[in-house]
Amino acid sequence: MHNAIPALIDPASLAFQSVLDRLAPTDATVLIVGETGTGKEVVARYLHHHSARRDRPFLAVNCGALTESLAESELFGHEKGAFTGAAGQHQGWFEAAEGGTLLLDEIGELSLSLQVKLLRVLQEREVTRVGSRRPVKVNVRVIAATHVDLANAIGEKRFREDLYYRLNVAAVTLPPLRQRRQDIPLLAEHFLTLYARRLGRPQRKLSEEALATLMDYAWPGNIRELENTLHNAVLLSKEPLITPQQLRLSPVMTATSAAENSLDSFLRQQLACNDGAAWQRIMDSLVRNAFEMSQGNQIQTAALLGISRNSLRTHLGHIGLIKPRRSVAGKTPRITTATAQERELRIGYQKFGNLGILKARQSLEAQFADCGVSVLWSEFPAGPQLLHALSHGEIDFGTTGEVPPLFAQASQSPLLYVAWEPAAPQSVALLVAADSDLHTLADLKGKRIAVNKGSNVHYLLLQILDEAGLTLDDVRVVYAPPKYPLTPSDRHAVDAWMMWDPLLSDAEKGQQLRVIANGEGRVNNHQFYLTHRDFASHSADLLQTLMTALEQTGRYIDTQRSEAATLLSGELGLSTASLSHALSRRSHQTRHMDFAIVREQQAIADRFYALGLLPRAIKVRDAVWQMPVGRAKWRSAQ
Repeated sequence: MHNAIPALIDPASLAFQSVLDRLAPTDATVLIVGETGTGKEVVARYLHHHSARRDRPFLAVNCGALTESLAESELFGHEKGAFTGAAGQHQGWFEAAEGGTLLLDEIGELSLSLQVKLLRVLQEREVTRVGSRRPVKVNVRVIAATHVDLANAIGEKRFREDLYYRLNVAAVTLPPLRQRRQDIPLLAEHFLTLYARRLGRPQRKLSEEALATLMDYAWPGNIRELENTLHNAVLLSKEPLITPQQLRLSPVMTATSAAENSLDSFLRQQLACNDGAAWQRIMDSLVRNAFEMSQGNQIQTAALLGISRNSLRTHLGHIGLIKPRRSVAGKTPRITTATAQERELRIGYQKFGNLGILKARQSLEAQFADCGVSVLWSEFPAGPQLLHALSHGEIDFGTTGEVPPLFAQASQSPLLYVAWEPAAPQSVALLVAADSDLHTLADLKGKRIAVNKGSNVHYLLLQILDEAGLTLDDVRVVYAPPKYPLTPSDRHAVDAWMMWDPLLSDAEKGQQLRVIANGEGRVNNHQFYLTHRDFASHSADLLQTLMTALEQTGRYIDTQRSEAATLLSGELGLSTASLSHALSRRSHQTRHMDFAIVREQQAIADRFYALGLLPRAIKVRDAVWQMPVGRAKWRSAQ
C-alpha cells in the first residue's frame, strides 16, 4: 500500500492534497472521476492511509471485470450450496473489507440489477449473501471510481440516479495529463528519482529534446503511461542524459496509424448502409462522445473536435444536449426568460468568504430561477488553481487574493478585475510548531518553508525575509498549498508554514502551531473578484446581478457573523469558533475598483517583477473591468 502514496504527494499532485486531507478522516463516501491512468486508485489509497481505518484492510475490486453471473457472489458473498460449484461459505468483498475501505473501481460498469442491490447495501450498511436470508452488518467505507460520465449514463438509463447521489457525497475529479502539461516536468523528475533509487541506478536527467518530446506527447495513458515510460528509460539508459530515442514513444505512431485504418474501415461500413443518413449519424455520435469525454465542458469539447464553440453549440442544440439558441438580432442579451434559457454562470470559489456563503445560501440560484440562468460552482483549493481555470475558460468568475492575478496576467491571462474587499492583514501568517526552536525572523535562515506559489502568502514571505535581511536564496521554499491539521510527515518535511484563513484561525485555536509573523504592517491581503474578458463582453448583466448579490452577502456576514460561521462550518468541517474568528478579521463589503486599489496592486506587481518572479512587466489598470454605459446601478449603490 505504501508504494502508492509517494505518487500522490509529489509536487504535481499537491493541489489536491488539502481537499483530500479534509475528506480522509471522515467516513464520507467519495466518488473519484478520471480517465484511465490518472491515479484514481492512488487517491483512494491515500484517503484510506490518512484515515482512522488505516490499520484495517484496503481492498479494491474492478467492477468492470466482474462477470454478470458471479458479480453478486463476489461482492456480497454466498452460502454453501447457493449455486452449482458453491462448495462452501464465501465472504464477499464487503465482508472482507470489514473495518476498512472498499474501492469499487469502474462503478459505471455494474449492471442495473446489481446497482439496486448495491444501493441497498449503502443505505442499510448490511449485505445478504447469495443463498441466505440473514443480513450481515458491515462497517466499511466505500470509495467509488469511474472513467465515464455518470450524469450522461443516468440520462441514457445505464446508471441509477439514486445510486449516483448516494455515491456522490464528495467528489474528486482528476484531470487528464494532457490538461495539466505544466506538471509533466515535475512528475518526470519525481519518477526519474524514484526509479533510479529503486533500481539502484545513478540519477538520470532528461535532455531538452527529451523533455520537449514529453511535453508534446498526447499521453493517452495519462500519468501511468508517463511513469512506465520513465521507468523503462531508467532501466535501459546507460548514459546520465536521457534522449528522445530512449523514451521509446514511437509506437504511438503505429497505434495512431492503426486507429486511422480502423476509423476508415468503420466509416466504409457506415456508408455501406446507404440509408442516406450516414453524415448526420456519424456527426451526432462524434459530438456526443466528445461532449461526454469533456464532461460537458463546451470549450474543451470544441477544442477536442477542432471547431468553434458557436458551431459546437449548434450541434449540441440539434441533438438535444443543450437547449437551442434564441437570440434577437442587434440587441444586447438581457436576463429574460426568452433569452436566458441557454445561459450559464460558472463560478470558481473557495468555501470561505462571500462566494462560499453565497453558494451555501443558494440565494443566487433563487434570484436566477425565473430567468433560466444556470449557476455552476467549481471549488478550488487556492487562488493560483482558480486563476488557471479562469485563464483556460473553464470558469467565468472567481475570487482570490492580491498576488495570483498578477502571476496570471504575466502569463497572458485574459482576466479582468471587477471588484475588491478591504484588507485583512491578520488573515495571513507564518507559523511554526509550538515546540519549534524558531522564535525570530532571523531564525528562518536555512529552514524549509511551505508556501503556495503565486499566492498572498508568497508575497508575505518576501516581506518577512526582507525584514529579516534575508532573501529566497537563504531559505528552502517548498511550494505547496496550505493544510491543517498537519500529519507527522508534514512536520518532518517542513519547518514553517505560510497559511491564511480559515485554516490559520483553526491552527491558532488548535495550539499545536504558533504565529511568528502575520501580515500586519507587511501586506494588506485584499480580496479581488475577477472575470474572463470574453464573459464580461457579453454578460455584463450577469456580472451586475452577481455583484449586487455579493454586496448583500457581505452585509449578511458582517451583521450575522455567528449564523454565517455556522453555515460555513457544515461546508468546511471546521469549528464554528474558528470560522467566526476568521470572519471577524475582515470586512466583507464588496467595492468597485478604484485608483487607489489599482495603484497598490501595481506596487506588488513591480516588486515581483523586480525580483524576477514575474516573466514580464504588467499594467494592472489595463485589466480593470469598465462597466458599460447604462449599467452603473451597482456602482452607484456603493
